[in-house]
Amino acid sequence: MTEDNDAVELDDDAETEAVDAAVEEEADTTEEPTADADANAAPADAETAAGEETDGDEEADEEASPFDDDVMPDDDVDLLIPVEDYLSAGVHIGTQQKTADMERFIHRVRDDGLYVLDVSTTDQRIRTAADFLSNYNPEQILVTSSRQYGRFPAEKFADAIGARARTGRFIPGTLTNPDYAGYIEPDVVVVTDPIGDAQAVKEAITVGIPVIAMCDSNNQLSNVDLVIPTNNKGRRALSVVYWLLANETLDRRGTDTVFALDDFEDEL
Repeated sequence: MTEDNDAVELDDDAETEAVDAAVEEEADTTEEPTADADANAAPADAETAAGEETDGDEEADEEASPFDDDVMPDDDVDLLIPVEDYLSAGVHIGTQQKTADMERFIHRVRDDGLYVLDVSTTDQRIRTAADFLSNYNPEQILVTSSRQYGRFPAEKFADAIGARARTGRFIPGTLTNPDYAGYIEPDVVVVTDPIGDAQAVKEAITVGIPVIAMCDSNNQLSNVDLVIPTNNKGRRALSVVYWLLANETLDRRGTDTVFALDDFEDEL
């Protein structure tokens, strides 16, 4: 059950810069309404100066939104976390490139050309992946991340659920060469990015291991068995997705252990 289509690998550094700028822009927007409201809240009289809000101020506060929150078709979907938490982490922000097989995971395109991933699908795929992983012996799950921002949360995820992690450069032969000292035989592989983790994906397919992958709008899915659509380039986005996947997997196993998001966020 592989999700197929051809795609072109893109300039990853340029895409990462564009995504980072978009996340920072939305983060700045979160702070600006408060500053503007304070600046415009010059007291009209002594009562207002004492701290009483006017009806006009209350209406402005209700109408102000820190995020562009058009990120899924149905606003009433029951998500694992509030949609604002997904938005503040930039989970929804894709790249300026789209592959044909990622099109079904994209909600719309922004004015700046960045594709917006459907957050409700991301949320559902995290649950599906947790269902899938809970069927495996924890030690037979391998997590990989060559992407810098994915290394810490990937390692934390592996530690949380009892899996194994290979971060940084994936050594050729890790899954295919029994003579290699670091050779392992996992039953399933979780990768942070099919492009950056291409060697791990290639070897997993060679030996018949299913692949769960965090995929951005520019990823190709020809060797991916289960897609989790997400911004796979942002530090906070990867922390949120790995955090939710860890807690959901542990929940499926019937354990009481629950991790906080802070546990998955690496300090800059």
